[in-house]
Amino acid sequence: MSNSNSVTIVEVGPRDGLQNEATLISVADKVALIEQLANAGLRKIEAGSFVSPKWVPQMADSGAVFDQLKRKPGVAYTALTPNMRGFEAAVAARADEVAVFGAASEAFSQKNINCSIEESIARFEPVMAAAKAAGIPVRGYVSCVVDCPYDGAIDPQQVTRVAKQLLALGCYEISLGDTIGTGTPNTIRRMLNAVLEEVPAAQLAIHCHDTYGQAIANIHTALELGIRTVDSSVGGLGGCPYAKGAAGNVATEDVVYLTHGLGFATGVDLPKLVETSHNIAKILGKPNQSKVANAMRVG
Repeated sequence: MSNSNSVTIVEVGPRDGLQNEATLISVADKVALIEQLANAGLRKIEAGSFVSPKWVPQMADSGAVFDQLKRKPGVAYTALTPNMRGFEAAVAARADEVAVFGAASEAFSQKNINCSIEESIARFEPVMAAAKAAGIPVRGYVSCVVDCPYDGAIDPQQVTRVAKQLLALGCYEISLGDTIGTGTPNTIRRMLNAVLEEVPAAQLAIHCHDTYGQAIANIHTALELGIRTVDSSVGGLGGCPYAKGAAGNVATEDVVYLTHGLGFATGVDLPKLVETSHNIAKILGKPNQSKVANAMRVG
């Protein structure tokens, strides 16, 4: 677990970032992106997702991506697995860690995974048992921890309940996601204060979307409250599917600049990361969403 002087950055660009991109990216380009991220010092990289290709066509080649990766020692290459079929595919691909995802909102759970929160937790039970038997760590995601596009404001106690259920199932860490990016430091603080009464900071991560430009302020709030793991996406990859044209994930470069500025160690080489960020933006043929990457652009 990180000590108080360091922050662990979980790079979600190759999965959460790319899955929302309309342009299909080749396996070779995905592999190159992941290898460049590892070379820039990121130690935990979400490299793919084993979900139905019907729902997420961008992730249909995750098996091939894992297969072709030149793995760097000390780096965990992780995958999202919604069910047993996904888990088995992740094991076959030699994923170092898997993640399951639930929601703090009933309506979001129904729209996103076609079942209630309770049903989604029950579905994870066989995955958790299989992961435990295989010695594979499992991370839990909770979506819509502040607001939901269908239910509106979410009660922080509901977030706490879901986080506790995922921990009880065997997740080692819970990533709390402001999925639509409407959170502000006040609402993030209120939510985290509630969760922290029941779950230690060492088992929590923050996952902010930058839809309203609040992600860095919200992450700063989480750091003040003792959270030391932050999810982010290189170049701010991935739009927000619920807000047309809006920014999605917070950019990893911006998070690294913030944490380094606050005196935390991340192990990330910012210039290398910026170069990686510009490379993928060029492949996608779209502007880089990272303020830091654009400010540090050379030439």
